[in-house]
Amino acid sequence: MRLTRMMAIAVLSCAAALTFTGTAVADTPSPDAGDSSAGPTRAGTGFRDAPAVPPGQSATASASSGDYLYWAFPVDAGQRATMKAKVTLPESSARHGEATWRIDVYDGLRRRQPCMYGMQSRVAAQDAESVELSCTVRTVHSLADPWSDHPLPGSYYLRLTVTDAPEKDLGLPVRAQVEATTKNAGGAHAVDGALSTPLVPGASVEDGQNEKDDGEPSPSATRQTASATVEPEDGWSSGWWSDRWVWTVAGGVLTLLFGLGGYRLARGPARPSRIPPGA
Repeated sequence: MRLTRMMAIAVLSCAAALTFTGTAVADTPSPDAGDSSAGPTRAGTGFRDAPAVPPGQSATASASSGDYLYWAFPVDAGQRATMKAKVTLPESSARHGEATWRIDVYDGLRRRQPCMYGMQSRVAAQDAESVELSCTVRTVHSLADPWSDHPLPGSYYLRLTVTDAPEKDLGLPVRAQVEATTKNAGGAHAVDGALSTPLVPGASVEDGQNEKDDGEPSPSATRQTASATVEPEDGWSSGWWSDRWVWTVAGGVLTLLFGLGGYRLARGPARPSRIPPGA
């Protein structure tokens, strides 16, 4: 009877631990899409000067139709990121036709990452006031083989541009707003091992090539360093921990208890010892 109670308590404890782990993953708060007050108000013209957008904020920029606009977002191992962009278009009277807008996502190695789902490219009619785009990339792995193209933790670049528009419309003023939201995918996508450092290009600031004559870094070098040091809200993970550990420990405990229970059933109830008469 005592063994049965112990097994029931252990099963309930393991179930509670697994439920808590699942709830913690599901209830991870996503960045507030409406908080853009402290986000960057400019866009880069390439990978090297792409402003980093802190977690939980959105970025805005005023540009011209036809420009290539870049932003950088930190994405950690075990996260699945969704990049979104909204472009406010000029007055319809100033445009001469429809235009096709597109976003692309690149990882820290500048490899273009495919979109699992989302509207990556969209045609804006001549009378449209704005166009919205989105791209959800694959879950980031903590480690991958050199020959694979799996996304790795680090900076992820969002590029926004118009790919097809009337030539007379190129150069018209537009306003862009971008954001990135992340969702924890859980231990199902976890792998053994982790990178020594996340893929955050530009941390060395070109080995001092952007320094002034007096040895102080130039404003462009300061911007690149700031872009490289932006981290996720809770910092970069080590990559070794995932909820797979909880499942492994729970499975080991259950296996041990069921083994003890099977041994007890096979052995049968304990028999009282018989003392011979006259002993």
